[in-house]
Amino acid sequence: MKYNFGEIPARRGTDSAKWETYDEDVLPMWVADMDFLSPPEVIQALRERVEHGVYGYPTEKKYLDELRQAIRDWVKERHNWRIQPEDLVFLPGVIIGFHIASYTLRAPRKGVFAQTPVYSWIWQAARNTRRLRQEMELSLNPDGIYTIDWEAFESGLTDQTGMFLLCNPHNPVGRAFQQDELARMAEACLRRGVTICSDEIHCDLIYPGQQHIPIASLDPEIAQKTITLMAPSKTFNLAGLQLAFAIIQNPSLRRRYQRASQALVHPPNVLSRASALVAYRHGREWLDQLLTYLQANRDYLYETVQNELPGVSMASPEATYLAWLDCRAAGLPDNPGKFFLDKARVALSDGAGFGQGGEGFVRLNFGCPRSMLQEALKRMESAITHI
Repeated sequence: MKYNFGEIPARRGTDSAKWETYDEDVLPMWVADMDFLSPPEVIQALRERVEHGVYGYPTEKKYLDELRQAIRDWVKERHNWRIQPEDLVFLPGVIIGFHIASYTLRAPRKGVFAQTPVYSWIWQAARNTRRLRQEMELSLNPDGIYTIDWEAFESGLTDQTGMFLLCNPHNPVGRAFQQDELARMAEACLRRGVTICSDEIHCDLIYPGQQHIPIASLDPEIAQKTITLMAPSKTFNLAGLQLAFAIIQNPSLRRRYQRASQALVHPPNVLSRASALVAYRHGREWLDQLLTYLQANRDYLYETVQNELPGVSMASPEATYLAWLDCRAAGLPDNPGKFFLDKARVALSDGAGFGQGGEGFVRLNFGCPRSMLQEALKRMESAITHI
């Protein structure tokens, strides 16, 4: 392997939310950024741009046009989806992206529909934008796999629903929704006249046997009703550089979206656009090797949870570097996030923060060197066995 994913970068004292939120004896396995160096080509591009020494206003055209073309090529190669450069709207992040989408809704269709448990900013988006919050809980099978209750989905879309906020691949449950599932969701939205906003930020982090299918790629009619959000941040570990983009193939919907963000969202800064351009042009080999390493981490985690953590279970994620651990049968004296923080000194994301259906679960980020994952699991095992 060309890249050393086993090295633990020194992140304390670097303004890292992940590493500096908790005390120094706590292993941070919570927020979704990885403990790996970004691709060396990205680091070199940033170094060259910084060493230039002048950071004035960037152009609005030349480099953004190059970035648009690089994204277009990437999406075609990785996801078999043909888009045009003009379909892209640049953003500081996907959170801003789906909040802007919510602001495009007009009365009486001000309902935002989501599937819980889900990334907290998604299920809170309606409240944050003063829209009507509508939601359904995903169904948890005995094997730990989440599926869609189609009756609940259909009934959840009402005459007030203006937007379905999809998370695919799903954070935190790790599903990469299949074509038939996506088609059925999209068809229900089309029948109701509901716009789809699809958060696909983890689209490049897919494991063997699975495929990421952009919901807008299914059919031209679906594409006309869809806002797709993607970013290089999870793929190449660039979250702090704050660049994302919306893909909106319907010109009218795109104009509405741009009007909703006018004067609030500006084009990417000189560092974020430099990093994204190089990542999409030259990051393929790094990503392929990263996925091999993450798959091994995932498999190690799955086996350890099943064999070493009594009362804890999980399904093997189909995508993302996030595991959703069911702790409801472990007999913990407190909610699992607090228990593992206090007794194991491991910081996890407590499931209650992911909305309905999340209580009793924790989300664990395994995007880290194996030794760090091993230490966290060892601490968690010891905490459980000493209850």
